[in-house]
Amino acid sequence: MEKLKKILIITYYWPPAGGPGVQRWLKFAKYLPEFGYEPIIYTPENPSYPLVDETLVKEVPENLKIVKTNIWEPYQIAEKFSKSNKKFKGGQFDVGKNQSFISKLSIFIRGNFFIPDARKFWVKPSIQFLKKYLVENHIETIVTTGPPHSLHLIGLGLKKELPNLKWITDFRDPWTEISYYKHLKLTSGSDKKHRQLEKSVFENADLTLATSYTDTDNFRKNGANAFCVTNGFDKLESLGDSESESWSVGGLESWSVEESETLEFSNSKTLKTKFNLSYVGVLEQLRNPENLWKALTELSEKHPDFAKDFELKFVGRVDEKILNDIKNSVLRDNIRNLGYLPHNNSFNEMQNSDLLLITNFPNESSKGIIPGKLFEYLATGKKIISFGPKDADVEKILDKTNAGKHFDYANNVEIQNFIYSLYEDWKAGKSIQNSANINEFSRKELTRQLAELLTKLD
Repeated sequence: MEKLKKILIITYYWPPAGGPGVQRWLKFAKYLPEFGYEPIIYTPENPSYPLVDETLVKEVPENLKIVKTNIWEPYQIAEKFSKSNKKFKGGQFDVGKNQSFISKLSIFIRGNFFIPDARKFWVKPSIQFLKKYLVENHIETIVTTGPPHSLHLIGLGLKKELPNLKWITDFRDPWTEISYYKHLKLTSGSDKKHRQLEKSVFENADLTLATSYTDTDNFRKNGANAFCVTNGFDKLESLGDSESESWSVGGLESWSVEESETLEFSNSKTLKTKFNLSYVGVLEQLRNPENLWKALTELSEKHPDFAKDFELKFVGRVDEKILNDIKNSVLRDNIRNLGYLPHNNSFNEMQNSDLLLITNFPNESSKGIIPGKLFEYLATGKKIISFGPKDADVEKILDKTNAGKHFDYANNVEIQNFIYSLYEDWKAGKSIQNSANINEFSRKELTRQLAELLTKLD
């Protein structure tokens, strides 16, 4: 049997961290040995994760080697100034009228003093440690995955120290093109430094991975040798006597439990069957589909039967300010707020839904973002309603798989028609399942694509 080739994966997010940033390389690590590669994980010993899901620890392959070193992060200091600063760890911000003076100051400091991000203090120690580790362990290929994009600077430093090293950068989200970049209150000098670092990463990496088609094109225009390997879902063997397949759904944006001041958590086992629209994950202000809430309000006011049968379910964390607005609308009595649920329970709630909600940032620069949750939703076979910019990559996938419909943030009547049409089918007992072939988005198939790209670098 041919010996597996070692590949070091440098990642900030690793179980027990929750969210799609964990799932991508957790699943690649699972399947890479089948394609000739032995993954080794390098991750912080003491990270400050914004989201936690202890159940993901069980998914780490038994024989996987994990190397850890200490990291220093300033988030504990930031959180003393304002509790809302905790959002920064997940790239979330108060915006517009919701920004206090402290919030504005914190954002300015984060954007201008921590370039590219607050994990920058792990860069130099990691370069020093890994330079020796790579040589001693005869590792010729590394991957850096971001955000946090500081990790790409680790790769950049190692590439300069070891020119023959094969370096793959993995951008789960863009750097300067990500939607919240414009909210960082950057000075012209800070903006220039971000862009110079990004350009240096693109030009020095042997291969750049993007998770969307649009990002791939944009990275190539900026000098990267870029290829698209999307996120996906993990297929498992069927359970028991059932002929249908079950799915391990990765990338749920879950977190440790926090009390909600506006909507009490519900018990999912004690409620009657409803026409169920579910959002699973983190919903922050920058991706708040206000036109959806308006459409649902108008539907409820126009159709008493819909108002009686409809249920809006949240599994995960929704920004308090969004919840406050919904609490003060006619939708309050239609809400089930389940809070954090373990990984498998979250998937069960997705399966027990009729329509699944996904949201993206509204600006055009975000049309290349394909949230990992999209593939998890596809795996359930449920219909999907999506919000984001026009001509988004998400829209292309939904059209290709006939899995749902995508709307921009200006739609209203079209949203009402789409939802009410599905509701009428549900009321009549008709199936509203999605039956498209989605095998190309399985984690194993995506790992095969990744391995082919790695082989070409040899």
